[in-house]
Amino acid sequence: MPIPRRALTAVAAALVLPLSACGPGGDGGRSDASGKVEGDITFQTWNLRADFKDYFEDLIAGFEEKYPDTHVKWIDQPAEGYADKIGADAGGGTLPDVVNVSPDLVAPLARAGLALDLDQAAPRYRKEYLPGAWAGHQVPGMTGTYAFPWYLNTGPLFYNKALFKKAGLDPERPPRTYGELFADALRMAGQSGGKVATLANVPTIEDFGRYGVPLMNEQGTAFTFNDPKGVELLTRYKQLYDAKALDPQALTATGESAGKKFLTGAVAMNPGSALDLGNFKKNAPSLYRNIGITDQITNTGHANMYVMGVMVNSRTRHTPAAVAFAHFVTDARNQMVFAKRVAIFPSTAGSLDDPYFTEEDGTDETRVRVAAAKSLKNAVNYTPVLFSEQMKTALRNEVAKALQGKESPGEALDNAVKAADRLLRQG
Repeated sequence: MPIPRRALTAVAAALVLPLSACGPGGDGGRSDASGKVEGDITFQTWNLRADFKDYFEDLIAGFEEKYPDTHVKWIDQPAEGYADKIGADAGGGTLPDVVNVSPDLVAPLARAGLALDLDQAAPRYRKEYLPGAWAGHQVPGMTGTYAFPWYLNTGPLFYNKALFKKAGLDPERPPRTYGELFADALRMAGQSGGKVATLANVPTIEDFGRYGVPLMNEQGTAFTFNDPKGVELLTRYKQLYDAKALDPQALTATGESAGKKFLTGAVAMNPGSALDLGNFKKNAPSLYRNIGITDQITNTGHANMYVMGVMVNSRTRHTPAAVAFAHFVTDARNQMVFAKRVAIFPSTAGSLDDPYFTEEDGTDETRVRVAAAKSLKNAVNYTPVLFSEQMKTALRNEVAKALQGKESPGEALDNAVKAADRLLRQG
């Protein structure tokens, strides 16, 4: 799929899959990957052919050269309707042997018994990947890991050093925890008479995770972000909103509108990418000269990661070949080649220590790449794999009510959890 700068997960409809659904292999799938690597398998990607045709053709040729008794048929599906396509294939028994998935897509497939548990089938590969990435395709209430982690992304925070200095804050010591963030934001709003906000976005489920709020119970049956710590976070955001330390338009902000606020100096901090640095250099040279790059705000010490995966259909007739190919796609060498083609990061252990991710050469691209790679080493995917787009909308709507004073933070989060739990049961 096209790889966005800030997130790699896509909108996923709830997939209602019959437990009897089966893939190309019918009911003859194997639960382990031992045996000879042979047979014809099908590999499905998510809107990648247009930009990376040569890469995947070379990848497949390399695999078939290594395993001469195999043949890989590559299918690429468009981004639009990808979740629906997977659901239809799963229900109709035509799910490909190896499938490009995001965590929210793998969850219903795992629950339907269609995603191979790699902890059981191929546990030897686990040590090759970053722990947080390997855990990215685990499903609450189930034991196991249901996809190889593939490419990762994250985003550092940009901040305006000139605005920090003007507010009497140390421009070389940006906030790293939420407590520091809230204190700095209130000071900046006070010093500027409410003209400069520190943030332009309301808290999302990732913010609750980075704050240390438990998001879901271990059984995967109910959400828990309305606990006292969650209420505390939203209460602090309400204080920012009232003090104009949170931009008044944050309730309806998009990534683009928040970026414009940062560009004009109305907001002091904003997530971004190397592409944004180029924009600052061209359109806001004074901001560019004063730009600071720091880690995501977190109370846990772990940044948020976005992760894509490669799943093996548990009903494939050629489990050894399907697992071998999924591992081949996501091994350290092939991930590094892919990472140098596009602005993503490998999920394999040790890869982020490569000079490509640790050494700056004075360009904007490497400044951001090095900062992001550093935070990914121990990052986690905070968004619960069962947290759908509808649930995100429900949370955003309730957060807006709390910030506007229409509901208390506790009431808003109780309502958001009720809505999310209801949608969870429906799914």
